[in-house]
Amino acid sequence: MGKLTMLSLIFILYVFIAFNCISLEAFKLGPERQLIEVRNSSQSDDTVRVDPLDRLKKYRGGYDIRNKHYWSSTVFTGKYGYAIAVVWLLCGFLYGLFLLVTTFCCKRSRMKLRKRVPCQKQYYLWPFTSAIFITILAVIASGLVLGGNTRFHRRADRVVDIIIDTADGASDTIYNTTRAMKEMSAATSGGGGAAAEATRFLTSTSKSLDIRAADIERQARKHREAIEMGLRIVYIINTVIVSLNLVALIALSVCGILKFRRALYWLIVLCWILTILCWLFFGIYFFINKFAGDTCAAFESFQQDPYNNSLSLILPCDELVSARSVLDVVSSGIYRLVNQVNKNITKSYGNFAQLCQPFSGPPEYAYRPNNCPSNAIRIGAIPQLLSMLTCTDPDCIGGILISVSDFNAIKAYTISIQNILNVYPGMERLVECETVKDAFSD
Repeated sequence: MGKLTMLSLIFILYVFIAFNCISLEAFKLGPERQLIEVRNSSQSDDTVRVDPLDRLKKYRGGYDIRNKHYWSSTVFTGKYGYAIAVVWLLCGFLYGLFLLVTTFCCKRSRMKLRKRVPCQKQYYLWPFTSAIFITILAVIASGLVLGGNTRFHRRADRVVDIIIDTADGASDTIYNTTRAMKEMSAATSGGGGAAAEATRFLTSTSKSLDIRAADIERQARKHREAIEMGLRIVYIINTVIVSLNLVALIALSVCGILKFRRALYWLIVLCWILTILCWLFFGIYFFINKFAGDTCAAFESFQQDPYNNSLSLILPCDELVSARSVLDVVSSGIYRLVNQVNKNITKSYGNFAQLCQPFSGPPEYAYRPNNCPSNAIRIGAIPQLLSMLTCTDPDCIGGILISVSDFNAIKAYTISIQNILNVYPGMERLVECETVKDAFSD
């Protein structure tokens, strides 16, 4: 095997090892890269990158996954890998021309130099030894890259699961709230005055929240499918290319040592092409590395200000702010209702009993379910208490006479109110975006 061919083999092996070592840095997503990677969240808005779609002008729009200029400028950060791939392609083309010229034009001169010198065997010993050693390093590096690729894919899936599952949890919370509102609306339907107004409010609000929940669910499903498909494609292609490169390099070394010239030349061409693809993937992973850093900064910014962040496309905290007014109306309404019932009880029966007031006074109307006196009656216990103290039969003795319709209405009201109180903490955490903050802080 010629010296030039052996040097080509060693050089390809060396480049492949270098590519593997650099690629491992791009796989860092997880414990090595924390969400608080960028200390100052404002840095996510200070992104300055060259945008190839805008005549190479600077992109300054910050992290925005909805903006094509953000994606083009971020993808362009892998230009070093793309450029090296192009240079490698040109070098391979020129090297191929050089081999053709030396093969067809210098046959005679090579025939005259076939006589071996005594030290030729030792002269070729070090290239063979180097090829074997570097092949072993290439195998180790390939194993590390494949392992890093698997870990990267698993951690990226975990981040996607956090985002999408949080969005799904938000839609489930909204659906639970609207279900309780619909039950209360059904309980208040048929009445006039304030009851009719409450029914209209509950009906319109539940419809609006249902639309919002369906939109969150649809956006989460759409983005999950797109992100998972992209991650799967990158994972499969990278695994296939690195595996093929590894097999080809081992075969290249074996053919070089055993002097299978024809197979050796074809394997050199194949390895050269695979190395070009590897450098392209280096550029892609360099871009992924930048995107991961931007995403970490966006997560930190999201924790500090969830209402003004591009992640709101999937986690729409800013859109859920409108539900705060609904919570305020519900809390103030229940507060006034409980106060009115307690006044009526005091007026008619003295301090016989009081309902538990689950909300603090105005203007906060904060939910405080555990601040009730020990002898207070919780709203959820009213139906059972009514069954013990009242009767609907005119002939009953010892109970408070109440009509069947009134009994059923009170029971429906109290159950509906208790259902709203059950979902109130989750809805409040959703409006404050606490569920999202907790998901990313775990």
